[in-house]
Amino acid sequence: MIAGPPATAPAAAATAAQTIAVDLGASEGPVMHGANGALYGLSDDGVPGDAVLEPLKISTISQKPQGGAQHPNGDAITVSKSFFRNGGGDVLVMMQDIYAKWPYEDLGIDDYLTKVDGIAEDVEAAPNSEHFIYVPFNEPDWIWYKLGVDDQATYEVNRDRFFKDWKTVYERIRAIDPDARIAGPNEASYHSRLLTDFLAFAKKENVLPEVMTWHELGSGSLRDFQNHYDTYRATEKRLGIEPLAININEYANRRDLSVPGQLVQWVSMFERNKVYADQAYWDAAGNLDGNVVHTNIPNGGWWFFRWYAGLSGRTVQVTPPRADTIDTLQGLASLDPSRRQAQVLLGGASGDADVAVRHVDPAVFGRSVTATVAEAAWSGYEGGHATPRVLSRTKLNVAPDGSVTVPVTGMDRMSAYRVVLTPAGSGTPAPATVPFTASYEAEDAAITAGQVYTQGTVSDANGYAASGTKDVGSLKEAASKVDFSVSVPRTGLYDLAVLYGNQTGTPSTQLLSVDGGTPAEVTYPSTENWLYRAKKDLTVELTAGAHTLTLAHGNGEATLDRIDLTAHTTPSTVYEATLADVSGSVSYDYRDSSGTGTGALVLGRGSKAVFDAYAPQDGYYTVTTRASAPVKLALHGETVTAPPGRALKLYLVAGNNRITATGYANLRSLDVTGSGSDSGVLTYEGTQATLSGGARLVDSAHASAGSYVGWLGNSDSSKAVFTVDAPRAGAYVLVTRYGHNDRRDNGHAYNTDIMSRTADVTVGGRTQQITFKNTWSWDDFWTLGVPVELKKGANTVTFTNASAWAPNIDRIQLAPVRG
Repeated sequence: MIAGPPATAPAAAATAAQTIAVDLGASEGPVMHGANGALYGLSDDGVPGDAVLEPLKISTISQKPQGGAQHPNGDAITVSKSFFRNGGGDVLVMMQDIYAKWPYEDLGIDDYLTKVDGIAEDVEAAPNSEHFIYVPFNEPDWIWYKLGVDDQATYEVNRDRFFKDWKTVYERIRAIDPDARIAGPNEASYHSRLLTDFLAFAKKENVLPEVMTWHELGSGSLRDFQNHYDTYRATEKRLGIEPLAININEYANRRDLSVPGQLVQWVSMFERNKVYADQAYWDAAGNLDGNVVHTNIPNGGWWFFRWYAGLSGRTVQVTPPRADTIDTLQGLASLDPSRRQAQVLLGGASGDADVAVRHVDPAVFGRSVTATVAEAAWSGYEGGHATPRVLSRTKLNVAPDGSVTVPVTGMDRMSAYRVVLTPAGSGTPAPATVPFTASYEAEDAAITAGQVYTQGTVSDANGYAASGTKDVGSLKEAASKVDFSVSVPRTGLYDLAVLYGNQTGTPSTQLLSVDGGTPAEVTYPSTENWLYRAKKDLTVELTAGAHTLTLAHGNGEATLDRIDLTAHTTPSTVYEATLADVSGSVSYDYRDSSGTGTGALVLGRGSKAVFDAYAPQDGYYTVTTRASAPVKLALHGETVTAPPGRALKLYLVAGNNRITATGYANLRSLDVTGSGSDSGVLTYEGTQATLSGGARLVDSAHASAGSYVGWLGNSDSSKAVFTVDAPRAGAYVLVTRYGHNDRRDNGHAYNTDIMSRTADVTVGGRTQQITFKNTWSWDDFWTLGVPVELKKGANTVTFTNASAWAPNIDRIQLAPVRG
């Protein structure tokens, strides 16, 4: 929870293409997926949502003990429900987070032991208790014990007090929970002196932790971690201690979180050394430390971790241009002979790179391969990111020496890239179609009554990430504006994405004009702060050639980071079956590599393939399977038969949707097209609800019909009842447009302690508790979709909360899953 010393910035990268070498013949061991954890990544059961949690195959999370006062949510046992439901591994319990203050108030070891008793009793009695790990102390090198002091005599006095308390607490936990796994010592930064002494003491006194933990929280960790790891392992060996599992249970800075090109540098070094690691908690709980937008929407960082979860088989040796160097091209790679796939994840540098792969086994890949390159870009902490775009798909011959080189051109240092190699088979892969796109930094534009600020540099590693490390703020004067000079190759529609921040506490606006024409109002929803970057998506019509796009002051204020201009196309994504999550009896057929796929997934008895399909907004999309026979698709509680090539109209919620395919077929892909039609969706405004028990309508210019249902809940009698008319019985999606800004300030300068609210929603006699994440302000409304069952005709949808306030409800929508 504290940053290390500033690191020295690396030298400027060369302009020539860099080479990153991958040796498929040098195995590092099974893929561990250990570096995808998060500290306070979950805040409540359901935040983040199952659809973004399950695909990541998260190994560990770190959370506070049940009822801990350090933060208002994130209780370990509470969030473990959704964590284990979605295939999570272990929960680390940060035991000292039972205290309210930071740094923790020191009330003496006797006071702490009473709290240790309660925590151990809770954990020992919890479901899946064998998957909890106790962390008795957090950052003892500076909290309570001051173990990082230079003076040796003072250090020894402090060290001996800590060791005495470690043994006392360790034995107290074991007395209550004999099978407990315990982690420590959990330093704020790596201290060889302390760890050497600690291991010797713990071995002698029989109080060794099962998991060794420390933190890597400075940008210098990208340079120093390998030495820390090697030194630690050598110390274990010298002391005769069998290698312990390691969890770096806080890593990375604000400038790293959400940024694919930064995350790949951290994850590659942890996975290479087969250690677990949890991203640090610098801001708000419940978004996987900056990788999930709202409840269910992936950003660029999420997609990087989705790629990481998709690595299978064994990791192999990767040699970057410069090892152990801050902000340079790094990578990790895997080989899975059973799937006949090799995957390489790389990033952290701009320009061009050659991915030089050696020992491409002809028994696995044949004499030629299909190489597919895709990009996960930075979309901000709160900016949605569509399924990563394929940049190139080419057929390459394997050289006689067993090597193949895949060029990755025009890299952005904030992006991560994935290279997939599969057998080429016959036919020619269809080349990737990449629309025109261009990016323009706000700091490079013409600025009137605004100021350029520097953010997230190596020397200010805990500053927020910004594109180009700069943004434009203080755009609060009537004359404030930013003029972007842009150029497009042809006349037509263009998608305009604006990376912005809004800390006004309510939606703010700017005025968008093209070449001084009639301005159109752009509304920016609230963000956590001015720098917690979100993305606003718009469409503009431009003629071929140069233009000036102006964003001028409207109401309130917003910071501007960058705009992206992309030729507009109807969203259409091909999800290749050979890259889907699979289970059961499956095999891979690469005999035909023509078209946009890399081959086919052969589904057999009891097998399934799960696709992660992105939707830019709630609505109906066209879903088509390319297969040799019909398959069944399961989504939101509905199962439909999908004949090959026949388009189905299915409802997707904004963000990620898990679609499961089963059957007996050679399945090449699942194709999803559209922008989210609302045709056939039933809409009911808050004004149409029957209210009771104090619930009432509240006027709001930001609500869809000018008012919302407020003051709902906190009483048995407080209800909002909607009567809906379903055209047919079956599976529907209930989409609630809601808002709230419930907070509890726990006094931490770097944590925003937002609260979630819940509502008990009853449909057709079935009640489910739904968790609604904080929307950053009372005037902002988000949507959350959940599956429900409706009978034909009249149905009631009831919102209540007898024990606490429910969120404000703007409107509800219901849509049959199959349109």
